[in-house]
Amino acid sequence: MTAQTIWRATVLTLFPEMFPGPLGVSLAGRALASGLWALETRDIRESATDKHRSVDDTPAGGGPGMVLRADVLAAAIDATDIAPDRPRLLMSPRGRPLTQSLVAELASGPGPLIVCGRFEGVDERVIEARRLQEVSIGDYVLSGGEIAAMALIDACVRLLPGVMGKQTSGVDESFSEGLLEYPQYTRPQEFEGRPIPDILTSGDHAKVAAWRQAQSEALTRARRPDLWAARRGTKNTTDG
Repeated sequence: MTAQTIWRATVLTLFPEMFPGPLGVSLAGRALASGLWALETRDIRESATDKHRSVDDTPAGGGPGMVLRADVLAAAIDATDIAPDRPRLLMSPRGRPLTQSLVAELASGPGPLIVCGRFEGVDERVIEARRLQEVSIGDYVLSGGEIAAMALIDACVRLLPGVMGKQTSGVDESFSEGLLEYPQYTRPQEFEGRPIPDILTSGDHAKVAAWRQAQSEALTRARRPDLWAARRGTKNTTDG
């Protein structure tokens, strides 16, 4: 993989020292060190124009907290000079949910520019003017977008060619087919009176596959009825 085609994450943040953080260890860290992907971190504050390097101001209309300024953030985005085909993301609790299908879409491309917000939010005008796509990792609020950006990057990196040991490692995981993953077991054969299900040691691959499918469906119905309903709706639409 050449420097021109390598998957790259460019992160705009007020705290560049937070990176690579967890992305520098384990699977993502080894892949980063091996050159299978690249991480570029830029400090938004470098685009401030006053002597205090101010990046925020009080919200128009009043209210608590501060808002990240449109002019400063726009200048920081422009300074990255990223290719037009790279997605521009803003980690935000009001954004599109980060699903496995979105992760796969991002992983198959050149890699995103990710803006990490802080304070009460980001001036809406820069979101519109720089066509930022808002993405959320869940229905809760963090202190900033950095942890969310790390989650997104980690999810993408593990899908890149050569990162996981076996190409099939990501096939049977949760959400890969709209289902939660089936239970996993390994040695010892018995743990505190709980044995590995006999079918998994039967050697009958067809029965093992059927058991795993049934377990995935049962877990999804019980724990994520939203996923189950969406899956059933998709299948009914397809069948119709």
